[in-house]
Amino acid sequence: MSGPAQDIARQIRAGERSAMAVLDATLARVRERDPRYNCFTALTETRARQEAAAIDARRARGEPLPPLAGVPYAVKNLFDIADEITLAGGRINASNPAARRDARLVQRMREAGAVLVGALNMDEHAYGFTTENSHYGACRNPHDISRIAGGSSGGSAAAVAGGLVPLTLGSDTNGSIRVPASLCGVFGLKPTFGRLSRAGSFPFVGSLDHLGPFAASASDLAAAYDALQGEDADDVACAPRAADPVLPTLADGARGLRVAVLGGYFSEWAGPQARRAVEIAARALDASAVVELQGAAQARAAAFVITAAEGGALHRRRLVTHYDYYEPLSRDRLVAGSLVPAAWAQQAQRIRHRVYREALALFE
Repeated sequence: MSGPAQDIARQIRAGERSAMAVLDATLARVRERDPRYNCFTALTETRARQEAAAIDARRARGEPLPPLAGVPYAVKNLFDIADEITLAGGRINASNPAARRDARLVQRMREAGAVLVGALNMDEHAYGFTTENSHYGACRNPHDISRIAGGSSGGSAAAVAGGLVPLTLGSDTNGSIRVPASLCGVFGLKPTFGRLSRAGSFPFVGSLDHLGPFAASASDLAAAYDALQGEDADDVACAPRAADPVLPTLADGARGLRVAVLGGYFSEWAGPQARRAVEIAARALDASAVVELQGAAQARAAAFVITAAEGGALHRRRLVTHYDYYEPLSRDRLVAGSLVPAAWAQQAQRIRHRVYREALALFE
């Protein structure tokens, strides 16, 4: 079953619609609805028209079209877009020079035929869960504009939920794709660390940052994910590596599956609906048992320490020289993070490694 993005690409390949017509409809929809949602911080209309025209020209010449031909999309404004300023949600970045080239994932979306229509709202420097940005305004949940969209990739989730574009890109350090995807009722993916290149994106916590897509359907999410994958020497986490092991699938007749859940904080606060969902998933997969990652609570605490320490270190110099440019909530967390003792950060990394080994043992 395909989703709206794949339907658009299929229609363009079949000549039922032109990429330019799809773009015109998208821009009209954004201009009509986004004043209520505040997802976009910039439109890249000139570029989008060039990309759409290129797709239409390729079809007119009878050339085969790439998988996402003519599909409109937008990106969280921490992705570099050639000739645009990379804001990362911060006023302090507004005077920076424009990016000279696209982020690697933007480049890959273009190679897949997708058409970039703009940049999206976010929590300042990706340090938040609400996208209530005091510089660029709060992003609202399209299902109920009195509610938050979540964050820090709130604009990315809300743009899909509001039907503005079928695909978006965001980032996730401690939940910044997963939280807004959940609150906005769309699909979001935080891939395995190192699976997608982060080259050309504004960093937050280098040892925890991930980039990933949003979509209104699982099939569209998979199509975007396929287009984004590939090794990249410009991101040390995504550098060439040994081939991944071939794992058995349900189609191969795998048996003895187990469903894993997070323990500690996550188990204690899980509501009955969440517990019921695990039971349903386990039954559907014919899983033999539900197992628990015991170190999840410690991992959560370690992630907070690592986030604070690395984020604070990244911004320390500019906090000294441009303190008032920062949004108060994220600024206070970054200042506190810059004061985290090295011993705490070192211990947090030890806990991280211990829980990593526990997870590997479960997967064995």
